[in-house]
Amino acid sequence: QVQLVESGGGSVQAGGSLRLSCAASGSTDRTHGMGWFRQAPGKEREAVATHNSFSDYTWYADSVKGRFTFSKDSAKNILYLQMNSLIPEDTAMYYCAADESFGGSLWQGYKYWGQGTQVTVSS
Repeated sequence: QVQLVESGGGSVQAGGSLRLSCAASGSTDRTHGMGWFRQAPGKEREAVATHNSFSDYTWYADSVKGRFTFSKDSAKNILYLQMNSLIPEDTAMYYCAADESFGGSLWQGYKYWGQGTQVTVSS
């Protein structure tokens, strides 16, 4: 089992920045797929950035490329999502996810989820 707890959300104006954190605990040594997803009201959950620890490859959604950066502190078991140049369309609940295998960009490929942290970007 893996437990995930997100933090760092908030309200910012367009053009601002936020850094989300996800503290992982439990059997983290067995998780090789991890990522950040978001879900806006009335919309389907979508992948923002996903990471395959086997290949050390990070995938980004086109909508966030060049603005968001995924990183991790393996010693502390913390994932980060640095979000710069935020736009109102980034407003959503952001979730951290993990799985024993790499689930790609499909949310169905991840077993473990945090409770989410709200990001609101005003124009």
